[in-house]
Amino acid sequence: MSKESGSPDSDYNFRRVTTTVGGPVSHRRRVGDRQETARRLLFAATETKYDADLDIDWDAAPDPEKYWLPAERVSLHGTRLWHRLDEAQRRELGKHELVAMLSAGIYAQSILSMLTFRDIVEGAGLVDDRTRFMLASIQDDSRSTTMFSRLVNATGAQPYNLPAPLQMLTKLTLMAPSGPLGRGFRLLLEEMLDSVLQDLATDPGVQPHVQQINKIHSQSGARHIEFARDDLLRAIEAQGPIRNALHRWALAAVTAMCYAAVVNPAAYRSVGIAPLRGALAAFASANYGKNAQRATASFRRFAREERVLDGPVAAAVMRLGRVEQGSR
Repeated sequence: MSKESGSPDSDYNFRRVTTTVGGPVSHRRRVGDRQETARRLLFAATETKYDADLDIDWDAAPDPEKYWLPAERVSLHGTRLWHRLDEAQRRELGKHELVAMLSAGIYAQSILSMLTFRDIVEGAGLVDDRTRFMLASIQDDSRSTTMFSRLVNATGAQPYNLPAPLQMLTKLTLMAPSGPLGRGFRLLLEEMLDSVLQDLATDPGVQPHVQQINKIHSQSGARHIEFARDDLLRAIEAQGPIRNALHRWALAAVTAMCYAAVVNPAAYRSVGIAPLRGALAAFASANYGKNAQRATASFRRFAREERVLDGPVAAAVMRLGRVEQGSR
């Protein structure tokens, strides 16, 4: 085994998994020593560095034969409104929905950076490996934001602001609890962003710029997800059962609503559809539920394995948001 996999002869071995108070862990298998985990991920972060401005050929013209967003990922796909659009309009709507997603991604990366800075300020180890990895993560988020903004420019479309209610919520970001809810929200953003980008990159019909962004983002995304998962499990272990239940229900509500923030109704104006009419048609379609479940699948799978989102209340809330199927 390599050092990255935590072999016995590595410089940063894992210790036996325990809770934060030293007791045995019954089902949370992934929590090792916090500093050793951060050190290993920090070493990995230094191995490969990309420049968001130079490592993608932004001067290259988009391929006219390729689309910006696959048809099945467009929110109106399969609806009556979709069938009324011609091929050019479908491509145009896909482009604008991608721009809306990238715009939401810029907001998400900024939120992640703010939460990470808060952890640094509130933490006890300003000069330890965990803090250094969090600073490296902020650099990664800044690079991703640069790539997203560059890709928006490449489409020729204007960025989309978040709807007013969501903009108000972003202003309350630093007031979000730093326990399981805050850690779970961070992991959800990381997992959703990684899932959506990977989904686009594996489709040979999308623009090369989109594929290249995923190749760069995936390097840091895997590290961020591992770190966020570890942080979430630690936060859960530090809470009692009642508080964990409250955080679990709140996190289920955030999970249910998160994909809706990605689908910006203002994008429908690009093809002459009223935002409210398009939003109602999209949410009622089977395609919406399929895409919402796909975007959150990795997070929900991990959360279910670790009993983060277990219980009938959490399941019911996620079914209302269409991110969970009606029956399992």
